[in-house]
Amino acid sequence: MPEDRPWYRDPRLVVARRDVASLSREKTIVLALLIQLFVAGFSSFLVVGLTSLYDPGSVSAGEVEVAVTGDARDALLDAAAEQEGADAVAYRNPDAAILAFEERRVDAVLNARYVEAASGDGNRIAVTARVPEGSVRSTLIVVEVRRVLNALERQERVERAGSLDTDPVPLPPEASASPYFGFTYTVLIPLLLFLPAFISGSVVVDTITEEIERGTLELLRVAPVSLLDVVDGKALGMVLLAPAQALLWVLLLMGNGIPVANVPAILLFVAAVAVVVVTIGVVLGVAMRRRRPAQLLYSVLTLVVFGAAVLLPEHPATTVAKLAVDSPTLLTYGHVAGSVVLAVAGYAVARQYVAGVDADAL
Repeated sequence: MPEDRPWYRDPRLVVARRDVASLSREKTIVLALLIQLFVAGFSSFLVVGLTSLYDPGSVSAGEVEVAVTGDARDALLDAAAEQEGADAVAYRNPDAAILAFEERRVDAVLNARYVEAASGDGNRIAVTARVPEGSVRSTLIVVEVRRVLNALERQERVERAGSLDTDPVPLPPEASASPYFGFTYTVLIPLLLFLPAFISGSVVVDTITEEIERGTLELLRVAPVSLLDVVDGKALGMVLLAPAQALLWVLLLMGNGIPVANVPAILLFVAAVAVVVVTIGVVLGVAMRRRRPAQLLYSVLTLVVFGAAVLLPEHPATTVAKLAVDSPTLLTYGHVAGSVVLAVAGYAVARQYVAGVDADAL
């Protein structure tokens, strides 16, 4: 760079500013940003509805009327009495219970009967459940029925423990845990933090291939700006955009009463992930030169890379969750450091590849 040129006139910074400014004209990108903004800004409200999809058992179904019939109904009635959301009614006649279900006087029918075990070591309880289908209410009824059956299983295990030859393993003490906590830190926060990185990689593919397809790359090189300067500028703009978005989402989450710890480490990790996916986008854009095939291959490769992350000692989403709840381990910090090394090395290799490309052939 010439000595009389100020640093902010560096061609890479100029390209980066131009690309970031042009994002306001990309309707798809703007829509994706608005969706993320909505989720982060109203996370304390949305988390309730989203958690009901993630864990239907976290939502109370209200009072569910259950008809209980069969010769083992007494055991099932005792189990149902332990559940607050289930009101069990005994029916001696199974046909009467089914009729009540069809007339919607009860929400479900449980037919409990004793059956002889195949090994001949006593009777077992077999339960046949009948629930309505095709509605949200059905899902909530199934949740309550499952709770009743779980209570019956625990009850039978306790009562039949004396007939075992060896003592069973004691159950761990019950701990009160909120499903909202688990959903927020293992699903919502990683989703909001990783999505900007993947969008950045997709934008890099678009901008590079559009420059080549429209012939505007030749105009940039007349400036004069080398192909490597153009690629560096585009990559820089998108890499910086990802942690900037992540910081905004973190601030909005904190404003909604969701604390996030170790913010600098999280942003560093997001930036490293952004560099990795942007590197993939850069290489594909320069190598394929066509938007559609490059975008398709980018989507496939990012899914493969993120899916292959399950082979790591700690998944990236787990790393973010541990940092956010302030319970990181040495392995967690090792993943952050390893991702930074991988990002730097990967982009250095990508720059070498771009430097060897004949720009006149593009």
